[in-house]
Amino acid sequence: MPILPIMLNSFIRKPIYWLAPFIPIAEILQHSGGHTQAAIKFGCAALALIPMSALMVDSTEQIAEQSNQTLGGLLNATFGNAPELIIALIALKAGLFDVVKASIIGVILANLLFVLGLSLLVGGLYYRGQKFNRRGVRVERSVLMIAAISIVLPSVFDNFVSPEMYQHESALNFCVAVVLLITYALNMLFMLKTHPHYYVPKKVEEVLVQESGQWPLYVAVLVLLGSSVVLALLSEILVGAVEETAKHLGMSKAFIGLIIIALIGGAPETVAAVTMARKNKLDLTLGIAVGSSIQIALFVAPILMLSSYFIAPKPLNLVVGNAGIMIVLFPVMIFSMIAADGKSNWFKGVQLLSVYLLIALFCYFLPDIPTLPLIKP
Repeated sequence: MPILPIMLNSFIRKPIYWLAPFIPIAEILQHSGGHTQAAIKFGCAALALIPMSALMVDSTEQIAEQSNQTLGGLLNATFGNAPELIIALIALKAGLFDVVKASIIGVILANLLFVLGLSLLVGGLYYRGQKFNRRGVRVERSVLMIAAISIVLPSVFDNFVSPEMYQHESALNFCVAVVLLITYALNMLFMLKTHPHYYVPKKVEEVLVQESGQWPLYVAVLVLLGSSVVLALLSEILVGAVEETAKHLGMSKAFIGLIIIALIGGAPETVAAVTMARKNKLDLTLGIAVGSSIQIALFVAPILMLSSYFIAPKPLNLVVGNAGIMIVLFPVMIFSMIAADGKSNWFKGVQLLSVYLLIALFCYFLPDIPTLPLIKP
Protein backbone atom coordinates (compact mmCIF):
# COMPACT_ATOMS: atom_id res chain seq x y z
CA MET A 1 0.00 0.00 0.00
CA PRO A 2 1.49 3.43 -0.95
CA ILE A 3 2.62 5.22 2.17
CA LEU A 4 2.42 8.79 0.82
CA PRO A 5 -1.40 8.87 0.37
CA ILE A 6 -1.84 7.35 3.84
CA MET A 7 0.30 10.04 5.48
CA LEU A 8 -1.24 12.89 3.48
CA ASN A 9 -4.72 11.71 4.42
CA SER A 10 -3.69 11.62 8.07
CA PHE A 11 -2.29 15.16 7.92
CA ILE A 12 -5.30 16.62 6.09
CA ARG A 13 -7.77 15.09 8.57
CA LYS A 14 -6.04 16.70 11.58
CA PRO A 15 -6.42 20.49 11.85
CA ILE A 16 -3.38 20.62 14.15
CA TYR A 17 -1.18 20.11 11.08
CA TRP A 18 -2.61 23.23 9.46
CA LEU A 19 -0.17 25.19 11.64
CA ALA A 20 2.76 23.69 9.71
CA PRO A 21 3.38 26.93 7.67
CA PHE A 22 4.67 28.51 10.88
CA ILE A 23 7.70 26.19 10.70
CA PRO A 24 9.32 27.92 7.70
CA ILE A 25 8.08 31.30 8.95
CA ALA A 26 9.92 30.81 12.24
CA GLU A 27 13.09 29.84 10.38
CA ILE A 28 12.82 32.90 8.10
CA LEU A 29 12.36 35.23 11.06
CA GLN A 30 15.33 33.61 12.80
CA HIS A 31 17.60 34.58 9.88
CA SER A 32 16.01 37.93 9.09
CA GLY A 33 18.44 39.92 11.27
CA GLY A 34 17.88 42.03 14.35
CA HIS A 35 14.86 43.91 13.01
CA THR A 36 12.35 41.23 13.96
CA GLN A 37 10.62 41.73 17.29
CA ALA A 38 11.37 38.96 19.74
CA ALA A 39 7.69 38.53 20.64
CA ILE A 40 6.76 37.81 17.00
CA LYS A 41 9.57 35.29 16.64
CA PHE A 42 8.55 33.73 19.95
CA GLY A 43 4.90 33.35 18.89
CA CYS A 44 5.70 31.86 15.49
CA ALA A 45 8.16 29.34 16.95
CA ALA A 46 5.63 28.34 19.62
CA LEU A 47 2.92 27.74 17.00
CA ALA A 48 5.40 25.82 14.84
CA LEU A 49 6.09 23.45 17.73
CA ILE A 50 2.46 22.28 17.78
CA PRO A 51 2.32 20.38 14.43
CA MET A 52 5.80 18.97 14.96
CA SER A 53 4.73 17.67 18.36
CA ALA A 54 1.68 16.06 16.76
CA LEU A 55 3.89 14.43 14.14
CA MET A 56 6.03 12.97 16.90
CA VAL A 57 2.87 11.62 18.57
CA ASP A 58 1.74 9.89 15.39
CA SER A 59 5.11 8.35 14.58
CA THR A 60 5.65 7.12 18.13
CA GLU A 61 2.16 5.62 18.29
CA GLN A 62 2.85 3.80 15.04
CA ILE A 63 6.03 2.34 16.54
CA ALA A 64 4.22 1.42 19.77
CA GLU A 65 1.48 -0.40 17.86
CA GLN A 66 4.07 -2.46 16.00
CA SER A 67 6.15 -3.24 19.11
CA ASN A 68 4.78 -2.54 22.62
CA GLN A 69 3.60 0.43 24.63
CA THR A 70 6.59 0.40 26.99
CA LEU A 71 9.03 0.80 24.09
CA GLY A 72 6.75 3.40 22.51
CA GLY A 73 6.67 5.47 25.68
CA LEU A 74 10.44 5.12 26.06
CA LEU A 75 11.06 6.31 22.50
CA ASN A 76 8.69 9.24 22.89
CA ALA A 77 10.34 10.31 26.13
CA THR A 78 13.78 10.00 24.55
CA PHE A 79 13.05 12.04 21.45
CA GLY A 80 10.84 14.42 23.37
CA ASN A 81 13.90 15.31 25.46
CA ALA A 82 16.08 15.99 22.42
CA PRO A 83 15.28 19.74 22.34
CA GLU A 84 16.07 20.13 26.04
CA LEU A 85 19.38 18.30 25.65
CA ILE A 86 20.48 20.38 22.66
CA ILE A 87 19.45 23.67 24.27
CA ALA A 88 21.23 22.71 27.50
CA LEU A 89 24.43 21.80 25.63
CA ILE A 90 24.42 25.18 23.89
CA ALA A 91 23.85 26.98 27.20
CA LEU A 92 26.53 24.82 28.82
CA LYS A 93 29.10 25.78 26.20
CA ALA A 94 28.28 29.45 26.85
CA GLY A 95 28.75 28.95 30.59
CA LEU A 96 25.07 29.61 31.41
CA PHE A 97 24.96 27.09 34.25
CA ASP A 98 21.87 28.64 35.85
CA VAL A 99 19.93 28.12 32.61
CA VAL A 100 21.06 24.48 32.41
CA LYS A 101 20.04 23.72 36.01
CA ALA A 102 16.74 25.54 35.63
CA SER A 103 15.93 23.53 32.51
CA ILE A 104 16.67 20.22 34.30
CA ILE A 105 14.47 21.05 37.28
CA GLY A 106 11.83 22.74 35.14
CA VAL A 107 11.34 19.71 32.89
CA ILE A 108 10.93 17.36 35.87
CA LEU A 109 8.46 19.81 37.39
CA ALA A 110 6.48 20.25 34.18
CA ASN A 111 6.31 16.54 33.33
CA LEU A 112 5.20 15.30 36.74
CA LEU A 113 2.72 18.08 37.44
CA PHE A 114 1.61 19.88 34.28
CA VAL A 115 1.89 17.19 31.58
CA LEU A 116 0.62 14.35 33.76
CA GLY A 117 -1.98 16.56 35.46
CA LEU A 118 -3.41 17.77 32.16
CA SER A 119 -3.40 14.20 30.82
CA LEU A 120 -5.29 12.82 33.82
CA LEU A 121 -7.77 15.68 33.63
CA VAL A 122 -8.47 15.15 29.92
CA GLY A 123 -8.59 11.37 30.29
CA GLY A 124 -10.92 11.70 33.28
CA LEU A 125 -13.32 13.85 31.26
CA TYR A 126 -13.59 11.10 28.63
CA TYR A 127 -13.68 8.17 31.09
CA ARG A 128 -15.15 8.05 34.59
CA GLY A 129 -12.17 6.06 35.85
CA GLN A 130 -8.90 4.90 34.31
CA LYS A 131 -6.44 2.26 35.45
CA PHE A 132 -2.75 1.68 34.95
CA ASN A 133 -0.23 -0.97 35.94
CA ARG A 134 0.86 0.10 39.41
CA ARG A 135 3.72 -2.42 39.62
CA GLY A 136 5.63 -0.45 37.02
CA VAL A 137 4.67 2.84 38.64
CA ARG A 138 6.05 1.64 41.99
CA VAL A 139 9.43 1.15 40.33
CA GLU A 140 9.21 4.55 38.66
CA ARG A 141 8.35 6.21 41.98
CA SER A 142 11.49 4.79 43.58
CA VAL A 143 13.63 5.78 40.59
CA LEU A 144 12.24 9.32 40.78
CA MET A 145 13.17 9.45 44.46
CA ILE A 146 16.72 8.45 43.52
CA ALA A 147 16.70 11.30 41.00
CA ALA A 148 15.53 13.75 43.66
CA ILE A 149 18.20 12.54 46.10
CA SER A 150 20.86 13.05 43.43
CA ILE A 151 19.92 16.74 43.28
CA VAL A 152 19.38 17.21 47.01
CA LEU A 153 22.71 15.71 48.15
CA PRO A 154 25.04 18.06 46.21
CA SER A 155 22.97 21.04 47.36
CA VAL A 156 23.12 19.97 51.02
CA PHE A 157 26.83 19.21 50.71
CA ASP A 158 27.40 22.73 49.35
CA ASN A 159 26.04 24.17 52.61
CA PHE A 160 28.80 22.46 54.61
CA VAL A 161 31.86 23.19 52.49
CA SER A 162 33.90 26.35 52.04
CA PRO A 163 35.11 27.67 48.67
CA GLU A 164 38.52 26.16 49.41
CA MET A 165 36.95 22.69 49.27
CA TYR A 166 35.75 23.10 45.69
CA GLN A 167 37.65 19.97 44.58
CA HIS A 168 35.67 17.82 47.01
CA GLU A 169 32.38 19.22 45.73
CA SER A 170 33.45 18.72 42.12
CA ALA A 171 34.44 15.10 42.87
CA LEU A 172 31.08 14.45 44.53
CA ASN A 173 29.18 15.75 41.50
CA PHE A 174 31.31 13.64 39.16
CA CYS A 175 30.58 10.52 41.22
CA VAL A 176 26.87 11.37 41.32
CA ALA A 177 26.85 11.58 37.50
CA VAL A 178 28.47 8.15 37.19
CA VAL A 179 26.04 6.56 39.67
CA LEU A 180 23.06 8.06 37.83
CA LEU A 181 24.21 6.75 34.45
CA ILE A 182 24.72 3.25 35.86
CA THR A 183 21.29 3.38 37.51
CA TYR A 184 19.71 4.53 34.24
CA ALA A 185 21.33 1.69 32.28
CA LEU A 186 20.15 -0.89 34.83
CA ASN A 187 16.67 0.66 34.82
CA MET A 188 16.49 0.16 31.05
CA LEU A 189 17.64 -3.45 31.49
CA PHE A 190 14.91 -3.97 34.10
CA MET A 191 12.20 -2.42 31.92
CA LEU A 192 13.02 -3.97 28.57
CA LYS A 193 14.71 -7.29 29.41
CA THR A 194 14.30 -8.83 32.87
CA HIS A 195 10.91 -7.48 34.05
CA PRO A 196 8.95 -6.14 31.06
CA HIS A 197 5.79 -7.73 32.51
CA TYR A 198 5.84 -5.04 35.21
CA TYR A 199 4.90 -2.54 32.51
CA VAL A 200 2.22 -4.51 30.68
CA PRO A 201 -0.76 -2.13 30.21
CA LYS A 202 -4.00 -2.75 32.06
CA LYS A 203 -6.75 -4.38 30.01
CA VAL A 204 -9.26 -1.60 29.52
CA GLU A 205 -12.12 -0.83 27.21
CA GLU A 206 -11.02 1.43 24.42
CA VAL A 207 -13.00 3.73 22.20
CA LEU A 208 -12.28 2.62 18.67
CA VAL A 209 -10.73 5.36 16.59
CA GLN A 210 -10.91 5.20 12.82
CA GLU A 211 -7.31 5.09 11.68
CA SER A 212 -6.18 6.22 8.25
CA GLY A 213 -3.67 3.38 7.87
CA GLN A 214 -0.48 1.98 9.33
CA TRP A 215 2.93 3.36 8.42
CA PRO A 216 5.80 0.98 7.77
CA LEU A 217 8.09 0.76 10.77
CA TYR A 218 11.06 2.34 8.98
CA VAL A 219 8.92 5.31 7.92
CA ALA A 220 7.69 5.85 11.49
CA VAL A 221 11.28 5.77 12.80
CA LEU A 222 12.48 8.22 10.12
CA VAL A 223 9.58 10.58 10.82
CA LEU A 224 10.31 10.39 14.56
CA LEU A 225 13.97 11.25 13.99
CA GLY A 226 13.18 14.07 11.55
CA SER A 227 10.54 15.64 13.78
CA SER A 228 12.96 15.52 16.72
CA VAL A 229 15.59 17.45 14.76
CA VAL A 230 13.09 20.10 13.65
CA LEU A 231 11.74 20.38 17.19
CA ALA A 232 15.26 20.99 18.47
CA LEU A 233 15.81 23.78 15.91
CA LEU A 234 12.48 25.41 16.74
CA SER A 235 13.21 25.19 20.45
CA GLU A 236 16.51 27.00 19.92
CA ILE A 237 14.69 29.82 18.11
CA LEU A 238 12.14 30.02 20.88
CA VAL A 239 14.66 30.12 23.70
CA GLY A 240 16.66 32.77 21.89
CA ALA A 241 13.61 35.05 21.91
CA VAL A 242 11.98 34.14 25.21
CA GLU A 243 14.18 36.22 27.53
CA GLU A 244 13.74 39.45 25.58
CA THR A 245 10.02 38.79 25.27
CA ALA A 246 9.72 38.13 28.99
CA LYS A 247 11.39 41.45 29.85
CA HIS A 248 8.50 43.31 28.24
CA LEU A 249 6.06 41.19 30.28
CA GLY A 250 7.85 41.76 33.59
CA MET A 251 8.58 38.10 34.33
CA SER A 252 11.30 36.96 36.74
CA LYS A 253 14.26 34.90 35.55
CA ALA A 254 13.13 32.02 37.75
CA PHE A 255 9.76 31.97 36.00
CA ILE A 256 11.43 32.08 32.58
CA GLY A 257 13.83 29.23 33.29
CA LEU A 258 11.65 26.88 35.30
CA ILE A 259 8.24 27.47 33.72
CA ILE A 260 8.37 29.08 30.26
CA ILE A 261 11.36 27.23 28.79
CA ALA A 262 10.30 23.92 30.36
CA LEU A 263 6.78 24.15 28.95
CA ILE A 264 8.10 25.07 25.53
CA GLY A 265 10.68 22.31 25.45
CA GLY A 266 8.14 19.84 26.82
CA ALA A 267 5.54 20.50 24.13
CA PRO A 268 6.08 17.05 22.51
CA GLU A 269 5.52 15.26 25.81
CA THR A 270 2.41 17.31 26.52
CA VAL A 271 0.75 16.57 23.19
CA ALA A 272 1.74 12.90 23.27
CA ALA A 273 0.71 12.23 26.87
CA VAL A 274 -2.66 14.01 26.57
CA THR A 275 -3.43 12.20 23.30
CA MET A 276 -2.73 8.81 24.88
CA ALA A 277 -4.84 9.63 27.94
CA ARG A 278 -7.74 10.66 25.71
CA LYS A 279 -7.49 7.24 24.03
CA ASN A 280 -7.49 5.52 27.44
CA LYS A 281 -3.85 4.42 27.08
CA LEU A 282 -2.82 5.63 30.52
CA ASP A 283 0.20 3.33 30.79
CA LEU A 284 1.64 4.98 27.69
CA THR A 285 0.80 8.40 29.17
CA LEU A 286 2.79 7.54 32.30
CA GLY A 287 5.59 6.11 30.18
CA ILE A 288 5.87 9.44 28.39
CA ALA A 289 5.49 11.88 31.29
CA VAL A 290 7.25 9.95 34.06
CA GLY A 291 9.74 8.33 31.70
CA SER A 292 10.78 11.74 30.42
CA SER A 293 11.42 12.97 33.97
CA ILE A 294 13.50 9.87 34.74
CA GLN A 295 15.53 10.33 31.58
CA ILE A 296 16.17 13.99 32.31
CA ALA A 297 17.36 13.23 35.85
CA LEU A 298 19.24 9.96 35.30
CA PHE A 299 20.55 10.41 31.77
CA VAL A 300 20.45 14.00 30.51
CA ALA A 301 21.67 15.63 33.76
CA PRO A 302 24.75 13.38 34.19
CA ILE A 303 25.55 13.63 30.47
CA LEU A 304 25.53 17.42 30.83
CA MET A 305 27.71 17.23 33.95
CA LEU A 306 30.28 15.02 32.22
CA SER A 307 30.15 17.08 29.00
CA SER A 308 30.91 20.23 30.98
CA TYR A 309 34.45 18.93 31.56
CA PHE A 310 35.06 19.25 27.81
CA ILE A 311 32.87 22.06 26.47
CA ALA A 312 32.13 24.41 29.41
CA PRO A 313 34.34 27.01 31.14
CA LYS A 314 34.21 24.89 34.31
CA PRO A 315 32.50 21.66 35.45
CA LEU A 316 28.77 21.78 36.04
CA ASN A 317 27.33 20.82 39.43
CA LEU A 318 23.81 20.13 40.64
CA VAL A 319 23.77 22.66 43.47
CA VAL A 320 20.33 24.27 43.20
CA GLY A 321 19.79 26.03 46.53
CA ASN A 322 17.01 25.57 49.08
CA ALA A 323 14.22 26.69 46.75
CA GLY A 324 15.46 24.33 44.04
CA ILE A 325 15.40 21.41 46.51
CA MET A 326 11.78 22.22 47.37
CA ILE A 327 10.78 22.40 43.70
CA VAL A 328 12.37 19.00 43.03
CA LEU A 329 10.91 17.19 46.05
CA PHE A 330 7.31 18.46 45.85
CA PRO A 331 6.49 16.96 42.40
CA VAL A 332 7.98 13.58 43.33
CA MET A 333 6.02 13.47 46.60
CA ILE A 334 2.65 14.46 45.14
CA PHE A 335 3.09 12.05 42.20
CA SER A 336 3.91 9.19 44.60
CA MET A 337 0.73 9.83 46.59
CA ILE A 338 -1.58 10.15 43.59
CA ALA A 339 -0.21 7.15 41.67
CA ALA A 340 -0.17 4.72 44.63
CA ASP A 341 -3.52 3.01 43.94
CA GLY A 342 -3.12 2.41 40.19
CA LYS A 343 -6.30 4.36 39.40
CA SER A 344 -6.98 7.80 38.00
CA ASN A 345 -9.79 10.30 37.60
CA TRP A 346 -10.14 13.91 36.50
CA PHE A 347 -9.76 15.32 40.02
CA LYS A 348 -6.30 13.79 40.39
CA GLY A 349 -5.34 15.79 37.34
CA VAL A 350 -6.72 18.92 38.99
CA GLN A 351 -4.59 18.25 42.08
CA LEU A 352 -1.39 17.97 40.05
CA LEU A 353 -2.21 21.10 38.07
CA SER A 354 -2.97 23.00 41.29
CA VAL A 355 0.46 22.21 42.74
CA TYR A 356 2.06 23.23 39.45
CA LEU A 357 0.15 26.52 39.46
CA LEU A 358 1.23 27.24 43.04
CA ILE A 359 4.90 26.65 42.21
CA ALA A 360 4.55 28.73 39.03
CA LEU A 361 3.11 31.60 41.08
CA PHE A 362 6.00 31.28 43.53
CA CYS A 363 8.49 31.56 40.65
CA TYR A 364 6.57 34.43 39.02
CA PHE A 365 6.55 36.63 42.12
CA LEU A 366 10.07 35.68 43.24
CA PRO A 367 12.16 38.85 42.81
CA ASP A 368 15.39 38.79 40.85
CA ILE A 369 17.63 39.56 43.83
CA PRO A 370 21.22 38.27 43.57
CA THR A 371 21.27 37.37 47.27
CA LEU A 372 18.14 35.21 46.89
CA PRO A 373 18.88 32.96 43.93
CA LEU A 374 16.46 30.23 43.02
CA ILE A 375 19.15 28.33 41.16
CA LYS A 376 22.71 28.80 42.40
CA PRO A 377 25.18 29.13 39.47
